[in-house]
Amino acid sequence: MPTQGVSVHNEWRDGAAPFADPLDEAVAGSRLLGSNADLVLHGGGNSSIKGTVTDVTGREVDVLFVKGSGWDLGTIERPGFAALRMERLKELLTVEVIPDPILVNELRCALIDASAPDPSIEALLHALLPHRAVLHSHADTIVTLTNQPEPEAHVRAVFGDSVLVVPYVKPGFDLARLCAVMWQEHGRDDLVGIVLLNHGLFTFGDTMAEAYTRHVELLTLAETYLSERGAVVPTGDPSLTRKSLPVTQAHELASFRKNVSEAAGRPMVVSASDAETVTRFLSREDAADLSTRGPATPDHIIRTKRLPLVGRDVDAYVTEYQEYFQTNQHRADEPLEILDPTPRIVLDDGWGLVTVGKTLPEADQVRDIAVHTLNILTAGEALGSYTPLDAGQLFDIEYWDLEQAKLRKAGKRPALQGQTAVVTGAASGIGRGCVAALLEAGANVVGIDVADSVADAFTHRGWLGLQVDVRDHDAVERALAEAASRFGGVDMLIAAAGVFAQSAPIVDVSADEWKRTMSINVDAMQTLFAAAHPYLARAVPYGRVTLVGSKNLAAPGPGASAYSASKAAATQLARVAALEWASDGIRVNTVHPDAVFDTALWTDELLAERANKYGLTIDEYKRRNLLNTEVTSDLVGRLVATMNTEVFQATTGSQIPIDGGNERVV
Repeated sequence: MPTQGVSVHNEWRDGAAPFADPLDEAVAGSRLLGSNADLVLHGGGNSSIKGTVTDVTGREVDVLFVKGSGWDLGTIERPGFAALRMERLKELLTVEVIPDPILVNELRCALIDASAPDPSIEALLHALLPHRAVLHSHADTIVTLTNQPEPEAHVRAVFGDSVLVVPYVKPGFDLARLCAVMWQEHGRDDLVGIVLLNHGLFTFGDTMAEAYTRHVELLTLAETYLSERGAVVPTGDPSLTRKSLPVTQAHELASFRKNVSEAAGRPMVVSASDAETVTRFLSREDAADLSTRGPATPDHIIRTKRLPLVGRDVDAYVTEYQEYFQTNQHRADEPLEILDPTPRIVLDDGWGLVTVGKTLPEADQVRDIAVHTLNILTAGEALGSYTPLDAGQLFDIEYWDLEQAKLRKAGKRPALQGQTAVVTGAASGIGRGCVAALLEAGANVVGIDVADSVADAFTHRGWLGLQVDVRDHDAVERALAEAASRFGGVDMLIAAAGVFAQSAPIVDVSADEWKRTMSINVDAMQTLFAAAHPYLARAVPYGRVTLVGSKNLAAPGPGASAYSASKAAATQLARVAALEWASDGIRVNTVHPDAVFDTALWTDELLAERANKYGLTIDEYKRRNLLNTEVTSDLVGRLVATMNTEVFQATTGSQIPIDGGNERVV
């Protein structure tokens, strides 16, 4: 057989240092397979290797090291494999019927180490194969071959009798049992793989290198077969990028996200992407029909739903999904709880590709799957007629009792999960403290700052840092549109950007310094509020604004006329916004910090100078308040994050000090 194909290459390096043990070998083979997105996407596929361990009695025990649930093949490490007793697995294969929840328990009971991850539900299939090393993928080429009206005919035309062809059954015990029966009847020493119709490919061998090489060889044959019939499956889409929508479309996307979130019963992330695959697909006359036939593999339905939404009619999609549930719920043995009925993939002529998830990583996983799926649909239709599993079979996976159990066990979600905040002045000081607290509370955060360091200020997946001067109206509008393009909207605005003019008596403040202070602390706030309002009015569950004011509003000091006047004006702006925007459900509140010394304003020299002026140590000066406590940026940030949770849902127009208690304010 050839060893190199159109896009799948044999990357195994012969002559490398020998593996320390079977587990190291399993990690190497798994990562090699999992690193290719055309074979395995986001937790799909699995792998195993057989070996021995010495148990506590000193006895050598035959075990199966199999990929654990929740681990990704591309990044798996040794702890990601679960070691199960082979003797017990072989006993389980003799049973006629084992419901999957009971099988999960039996597999855990077969573990050598009780702290190991849950074994793959396909562990029994790995155990029944007489080979030492096994690899399983959902390769794009294989699912293209098998999503056809006569899938076995295509498989035989490609592989002849070198593989065992297994009809589709739901993964788990049913699949393992069927494979056991078919292997007993048709298994041969010269078989190099198993093709599971509508599902994927298994290959095996004495070593991971052999199992992997056979995988590449079979996929190469499949690629050649498809290519000869004008049905090439492109390799992913290297053009896939984030999409930056213009302001008007960003407003439309925010409205769409609000509809999706209300139907889902929780805030959702809605993210726009650009890809040549999507543009080409949407230009097809049959795009709507082809895209709504079903997913390329049932494994994807947990993340993508059965069908995408073509267009923007969320209500119609929800109604259709509810009908799908009503039609198929009788297939389950126990009463089912309907999942949220909203789409995960959206195909729209104006937006292109939009994906939905509870978090941005979820939406990104859907995006990757969607691009691969569109390529498979196109190739499958060119081969013959793209024909996936029927709705009932797909329903069985979407409402698998194992997935229902995960829902019942799901813990409480973070307070701000799925919601998006825009924070100005985000690169340092109080703004940075607000970002950290909001991210910890589960929010996505778009940070705006004039400093170029803002882009890399945080590494969190939910972070986007944009270098923007808040005085630049067009740049502010573009930043808000970018926030909506990435996350679907803006739910919270935290206005923390500001400057403190050099301390000077009123008569010594220059006109330029006065204007600069007002332009940043007041004028830019008006621009920001006006640009943010269309998003906040469409926010989920409602819009929120938090202005970072100052103690100087209530207790100004000499030499701070520009700063004190600007903070008073900004606070008044927030009060008016609270009055005007209440009818839109937007809450507007102000927090007034004082003596926050861990900001760029307070250098070590300035602190020492001020402390010396009052005859105090630096630590005493930092705590010069009624509570004798230090106020930090992080503390202010945590207050701001809390003010954006449901705790403050009935509060607007408030002004909250965080200063340790100031006798001039109290």
